[in-house]
Amino acid sequence: MTVILDNISKSFGQVRVLHNLSLEVEDGEFLVLLGASGSGKSTALRMIAGLEAVSEGRIEISGRDVTEDLPKNRDVAMVFQSYALYPHKTVAENIGYPLKIRRISRAERDTQVRDVASQVQIDGLLERYPRELSGGQRQRVALARAMVRRPAVFLMDEPLSNLDAKLRGHMRAELKHMQHELGITTIYVTHDQVEAMTLAHRVALLEGGKLQQLAEPKTIYENPESLFVAQFIGSPPMNVAHGRLENGTFIIGNDRIETGGNATVSNAVIGLRAEDCRVVGSGEGQIQASLFANELIGDHTLVTARVGADSLAIKAPKDFDGGYDSDIGIDFDREKLYLFDNDTGERIRRH
Repeated sequence: MTVILDNISKSFGQVRVLHNLSLEVEDGEFLVLLGASGSGKSTALRMIAGLEAVSEGRIEISGRDVTEDLPKNRDVAMVFQSYALYPHKTVAENIGYPLKIRRISRAERDTQVRDVASQVQIDGLLERYPRELSGGQRQRVALARAMVRRPAVFLMDEPLSNLDAKLRGHMRAELKHMQHELGITTIYVTHDQVEAMTLAHRVALLEGGKLQQLAEPKTIYENPESLFVAQFIGSPPMNVAHGRLENGTFIIGNDRIETGGNATVSNAVIGLRAEDCRVVGSGEGQIQASLFANELIGDHTLVTARVGADSLAIKAPKDFDGGYDSDIGIDFDREKLYLFDNDTGERIRRH
């Protein structure tokens, strides 16, 4: 089922927290709303659910205008960060509660509860209470309760943030596979760009209540529209170094880098991904730097280099062992170089 947000805005008193957000979520799509705290992503989700009123604009679900509809009439199911389980009810009773309030028969309810519990691998926990479950098990119960309704749309608000790192990685894979199997349109809110990149068909990156970019994860990583997007997406974030552009030549300290364009920008920034940089000898490469630190990550060594006031991260071979404060060069392919106007944050296209 499709979800259309048509120029929606939200204000709390004089404070506008969401500005003219427009996007269309396709049938069966997994769309992630990504952003830092205060970016407006959870507010947008709550407006889709009907838990917050729309100040301006309209919301359409499955071809029907639901802007003024009550949450119960929107055919959506929401999974919260807190799980929101009833502590006095068993797992089976928690999962089956949406069916109970619809007055579905006990026998049919039990059948559907067992089926959905089996899908999320908690069919052996149906007689337990939430207090007897781990965080990951509680999360599965919350998902099962949403699934049993067979909604048109799943809405998920930071559902994995209370889990430890190992379980979070496991549950990401479970969620992605489950959504693929069910084919239910899903809108998922997170501040974690790793979750966004691994789960989403498309990512909508919000900042300050405004949509910064909407694209597939690969596109948003390789073709960021702005300096903000470039630095938000990626682990480690994209390296930036400040300098100036003179007729397509980027000047940083005593180094001059031909960018292949002809722009002139007095306050410019170059961007480079850590995996696109190579450590070379002093006097070699395109940028001269000082080695600040080495961190063995496992499959690679993360080298931090200083270029003036900027720090650049470089993924080096795992056996790299450079000396602290030693002079090094940084080399890279010019085609992997990004350019931005530091005053506006806009991308400078070279071609």
